[in-house]
Amino acid sequence: MKNKKAIVTVVLVILCIVAVLLIAYKLAQNFAPLQEALSSLEQPFLQRMLTSLGLSGDAHGGEPDGGQSGGRSGDRAGTAIRVVPVILGTVEHSVILNGDVRSSSEVSIYPTMAGKLTELRVRDGDRVSRGQVIAMVDPSRPGDSFFLNPVVSTVSGVVVSVPVSAGDTLQTNSVICVVGNLGDLRVETYVPERYSVSVRRFLPAQVSFEAMPGETFAAEIDELSPVLDPASRTLRIRLRILPNSSGRVDPRILPGMFATVSLVTESRKDVPVIPRPVLIHTYGSWIVFVVPENSAAARRREVTLGLEDETMVEILAGLEYGERVVIEGQNFLTDGDPVRIVE
Repeated sequence: MKNKKAIVTVVLVILCIVAVLLIAYKLAQNFAPLQEALSSLEQPFLQRMLTSLGLSGDAHGGEPDGGQSGGRSGDRAGTAIRVVPVILGTVEHSVILNGDVRSSSEVSIYPTMAGKLTELRVRDGDRVSRGQVIAMVDPSRPGDSFFLNPVVSTVSGVVVSVPVSAGDTLQTNSVICVVGNLGDLRVETYVPERYSVSVRRFLPAQVSFEAMPGETFAAEIDELSPVLDPASRTLRIRLRILPNSSGRVDPRILPGMFATVSLVTESRKDVPVIPRPVLIHTYGSWIVFVVPENSAAARRREVTLGLEDETMVEILAGLEYGERVVIEGQNFLTDGDPVRIVE
């Protein structure tokens, strides 16, 4: 009785396994590497199960197939894979920073005498010239009468802000307006200490803005602080937005905009590189599978990585230029497995 129950249990387990394999085959119909892997596993696995039960035999006559079955399982088809060559390319390491757009120069205009602001002749966005009168201040006091004192702009540019209104009482340290040069914009940001040694003048960068999604603008470092901020451990830099093909900065870029800066901190040219999907991380190391020329077997290879970007990785050791590495199907391979390269 116990033997019958055991046999029924084993048969049910075998039926469940066969059902799982059938489902896997259905899912793998559009994925060649998985289909090949499953087909290579089916015969040996089922053969071992049937042999352990003493049920191994020919499907028609029930006779054991002996060495013939073993021969078929040993002659398994190669796993379908795709390969790419190791090429020489350029790898750039970038750091993403946030910053603000500022005009290259902003000058605050002050009155020369304290008094009441009787007339304000400019507003935000007005263009002014050096020496132009922008306001009038009455320095008179009770019992005294003075001539109106003119306030003149000390620079040429565009009025960025006017923090006062006519009728305000001003001191000599009161800002009447701020004049900036909007034709020469800067993006100000702060670089973390660990990247500070890689930063230098004229280092290229790409800048994007939330107001213009999908667009990037070329820039380069124009100014950098000689010291780090001891509180934040960052280095202040300013990037100059480069003119476009028409020779001017895009007029849609305005001071005060939020900017995202992609700063290239390190770049290497003509070095061996491979696509990132080739790599497999296992037990703390990086490996790839190589298919040598005139060979139908995949070989496991441990590699040492260098610089990385979004798509490519530099190889410092473990691969040579021109070698073929597996980019699809590598997760089903072990060292020495037969493979079949598909286009």
